[in-house]
Amino acid sequence: MDLQDQLKNLFPDHVPDENEVSKTDKPKYWLQDSPIICKYEKRKGKPVTILEGYTGSDADFKKLTKDLKSYLSVGGSYKNDFIIIQGDYRDKIMTFLKENGFSTKRVGG
Repeated sequence: MDLQDQLKNLFPDHVPDENEVSKTDKPKYWLQDSPIICKYEKRKGKPVTILEGYTGSDADFKKLTKDLKSYLSVGGSYKNDFIIIQGDYRDKIMTFLKENGFSTKRVGG
């Protein structure tokens, strides 16, 4: 039983306003025609996933980086038009990007 069902049980006569109903919108990013390249490397013996090829603005780049890091609960950074995520999360990153409307291309094994 989720929170909405519990509230309906407690307050059966309450009719929510349109402003009260929260809509789960997907984040808005600038979408591009060319695919984002998702590759795996080892830097100093540790695995990292690198995303390159995004041609949006810096604000969109930082927002996408922040959303990816919070979605995966890992560290990472945005440097020189690359998004660097700590660990090998290519599959999860590619599904996240496809859900948000991006086309992706996997490079490497």
